[in-house]
Amino acid sequence: MTALSHSEPSPSASSDASTDALVQKAKRHLLQNYKQPPFVLVRGQGTRVWDTEGREYLDLIGGIATCALGHCHPDVVAAAKAQLDSLWHVSNAFYSQPQIDLAAQLTEWSGLSRAFFCNSGAEANEALLKLTRKVMKDRGTPARFEVISFDSSFHGRTLATVTATGQTKYQKGFEPLPAGFTHVPYGDLEAVRAAVGPATAAILVEPIQGEGGVRVAPQGFLAGLRALCDEHGLLLLVDEVQTGMGRTGKPFGFMHEGIVPDGISVAKALGNGLPIGAMLCKDELGASLTPGTHGSTFGGNPVAAAAANAVVRILRRPGFLDEVQEKGAYLIARARELQGRLPAGRIQAVRGQGLLLGVELDCEVAPVIARLRGEGLLVNAAGERTLRFAPPFIVTERELDEGLSILERVLASN
Repeated sequence: MTALSHSEPSPSASSDASTDALVQKAKRHLLQNYKQPPFVLVRGQGTRVWDTEGREYLDLIGGIATCALGHCHPDVVAAAKAQLDSLWHVSNAFYSQPQIDLAAQLTEWSGLSRAFFCNSGAEANEALLKLTRKVMKDRGTPARFEVISFDSSFHGRTLATVTATGQTKYQKGFEPLPAGFTHVPYGDLEAVRAAVGPATAAILVEPIQGEGGVRVAPQGFLAGLRALCDEHGLLLLVDEVQTGMGRTGKPFGFMHEGIVPDGISVAKALGNGLPIGAMLCKDELGASLTPGTHGSTFGGNPVAAAAANAVVRILRRPGFLDEVQEKGAYLIARARELQGRLPAGRIQAVRGQGLLLGVELDCEVAPVIARLRGEGLLVNAAGERTLRFAPPFIVTERELDEGLSILERVLASN
């Protein structure tokens, strides 16, 4: 297998301010809505990041499936820097070439027809939800406004997307929630069919539930949803925020089932860390968002769009996503070998597709993540008992082995 990597970084990084001083400053001034460990990252290169003390970490979470090409990929850096020298920002009242080029690339790659640009996955999902209501009104069926989504799903933090999310822990304290959402068990096609009623407008689904424990949709489930939507005149909306942009080894997760959704949301890896999201949809649906119906000040910003164009060009290179599939198969196989070596039940399950892996443990994972971090490995939680790995696509098998070796050492000693 050819290694998709780039130049090695210099061995250390440092900051003029001490770690403790920076952490205390953060606690004084930042909203304390994140659980952040007491260290400060200052530099990244490829699959590695460094903190203010010069400590090195193998980053196998990549900004939660965001830095798909690794930190500071030279092609993406060059594209962003070149754009900074020409045009930083222009209102969406005007055309800009990076946005036009990116729309063309994404529609060609996805098989959909129209692109709307925003800044995040939540905004992309908001666009899908607004589009759904407008389409139903334009079709003369305004009573159709409800969206079916799934237990354990995650679609964002805005009021509408957190309501679409099938996890009450994210909704607690923000009631009353907007009307128009119902949840059914993930993977249960008959439960979806039973939930369809005269007010149903769309089904919103993730090909893999990332925040829900890295749970892959059962084979045939997305195709079944497509058929159900066709039968009842519903829209099939696929949340590709985490699974899109090659994460599963195909351009988008829905492609594993050979279907075409009515609309999808994309973000995370699209800009390799620069904030950009997109809603892609069929031509008929896009016609409903006429001038003034939706917008975004920074959506498709020229710098973010230039970076995203570089990302998509790399991902579309012949053979690139084949290697993502191969590395993903290697990672899952090695994780299952580790499951067999540890005491029975220590690892409850290994799940995933492509370079998105969930390792479910017999305990809460927060203390395990802290110990892994102490050993120089960065991963995160996907639920209370599942470790999530979402490494950059440039990761090598050797680095995957390194990460799993650290995991084995920590789990064996716990």
